[in-house]
Amino acid sequence: MNFEFLSYLVILLPLSSFIINGLFIRKFFGSEAIYAGYITICSIFFSFIISLILLIQIIINSEQFIFDPINWISISHLYISFGIILDNLTIVMMVVITSVSLLVQIYGLSYMHGDKSLTRYYTYMSLFTASMLGLVLSKNIVQLFVFWELVGVSSYMLIGFWMNRPSAANAAKKAFIMTRFGDFGFLFGILYLFSVNPAYLDINTLYNAVNIGEISNYSATIISAGLLVGAIGKSAQFPLHTWLPDAMEGPASVSA
Repeated sequence: MNFEFLSYLVILLPLSSFIINGLFIRKFFGSEAIYAGYITICSIFFSFIISLILLIQIIINSEQFIFDPINWISISHLYISFGIILDNLTIVMMVVITSVSLLVQIYGLSYMHGDKSLTRYYTYMSLFTASMLGLVLSKNIVQLFVFWELVGVSSYMLIGFWMNRPSAANAAKKAFIMTRFGDFGFLFGILYLFSVNPAYLDINTLYNAVNIGEISNYSATIISAGLLVGAIGKSAQFPLHTWLPDAMEGPASVSA
């Protein structure tokens, strides 16, 4: 069984439904096409099934899978690859994301029934799910940050989904700006980590460096603080929490 292909497929399935809904369904079937919902639900359902298969394999083999990365960026001494880590943590998060997202998409069929922008809704939700999956499976910090920002973009679009309502448009802008403060902290942590050692951008290399004490307490504190600020902003914790109540302007299924 090709576990690497299956791991990529978990991300690619909702990403493909994002592309199909955005480029084809809306063009040929209109903005209210229920087919967009069926395509999104099917793609995430298969991602969920694959996640369960991979979970069983992780349990049976009692080990993590690290696949050969794809060269992404190569500039001077900077080498950044695109890859996937499949271990106990990521596989649990994969199952959580795909299962919860699947239930939300099914619920959305009823909640969004009759909405004139149903196709756009499921297009955004497909991107949201793919972004979350890419985030938890990322092999390096830069790749993780890219998907982190895609989650932010998806949130912005979904909070302001009914953009003809000024309250929804303002809520989306508030969420986008407030979470940017957190993302600046996240980016600072990444840049500081890069200044310590570019090789530490690889998550497994970073884990090993921490375990053997290669990173000083001073550097570890600064890096961790930067990443923590990013998490505070994205998860609406004090003091970057004020955008969350306004985010209820988006569809209730998005909040779910």
